[in-house]
Amino acid sequence: MTWLAWRQFRTQALVAAGALVVLALVMVPTGLHVRHVYDTTIAGCTNGTSRGDCSTAIEYFFSQYHQLQGWLNFLMAVVPAILGVFWGAPLVARELESGTYRLAWTQSVTRTRWLALKLAVVGASAMAVAGLFSLGVTWWFSRMDQVNIDQFSTFDQRDLVVVGYAALAFAVGVTAGVLIRRTLPAMAVTLVVFVATRLTFQTWVRPDLLAARHLRAPLAAQTMGFFSSNGGPMQLQPGAPDLPNAWVQSTRIVDGAGRPMPSSVVARLCPTLGVGRPPPPPDASGGRSASPIPGGIRDGLQSCVTKLSAHYHELVTYQPANRYWAFQWLETAIFLGAALALAGFSLWWVRRRLS
Repeated sequence: MTWLAWRQFRTQALVAAGALVVLALVMVPTGLHVRHVYDTTIAGCTNGTSRGDCSTAIEYFFSQYHQLQGWLNFLMAVVPAILGVFWGAPLVARELESGTYRLAWTQSVTRTRWLALKLAVVGASAMAVAGLFSLGVTWWFSRMDQVNIDQFSTFDQRDLVVVGYAALAFAVGVTAGVLIRRTLPAMAVTLVVFVATRLTFQTWVRPDLLAARHLRAPLAAQTMGFFSSNGGPMQLQPGAPDLPNAWVQSTRIVDGAGRPMPSSVVARLCPTLGVGRPPPPPDASGGRSASPIPGGIRDGLQSCVTKLSAHYHELVTYQPANRYWAFQWLETAIFLGAALALAGFSLWWVRRRLS
């Protein structure tokens, strides 16, 4: 039965192996070149041994293989979904749709063993493929991520968590195939359910996996910006805190009780803020854009910030950089647990409900 499971899966395995080889042929030479550029331009600049312009060196460094960077990040976003749609969904649905499963069940092979072997062989292969893709991409981007110092921004495309995503996508595909019993509808349902699960987890679950930390700091005019929301009154926006590789969830101006500062306070204490200067252009999120304060009104802003500081301060909600691997392990464990639960449900359904 194990040999049969492998023979049925060998085409997908060969395609995946070929894709990994092609990816290695692209990433190894380009990744070594990226490391060379880092050693010759960035390392000396950031260590203070070079008198060159660090910003120019960093801009040049990130311009290396710009299109390849986009493709690799896109690849890591879609690989788990591809494994679920093309490996998980057809695994059982194809045999149920064609009726070939009946032949296996008449050859002294129990239903549980029939599905368990398929899950073990193909599921383990899916996680291995995702892990190898992630390993290669993480290695390729390692120097860029080191310079970018924003590790949580690429959390979904690096390291261990991709294996958890692949396991869940595969299990969702198998479950959809077992329940729907038709390949194409199962593939479509797998894609929708997996994407919805990922987005839901990223938006509502991940931020609360660990209790966030809070940093309170006095208001500083030097880092303060302002914005206007859809032509409304000017509001203050504190600058980004200096927390390398941390996940900054919010930066707000609050009072001693943690209440946000009303916009009316700024209008009352800083009535001239932004007068004579058009508001900053709207950003992609819909018209709320912060910008540095021009020098001409810096003194007025300083006076306003001094008044505000008597009752308000900056509150930064964040996850520290040293929790990165804790989040990786927690999220991976949750997705693997969900995958095991779906696999167990599929085994139960095939054994008890499938005829």
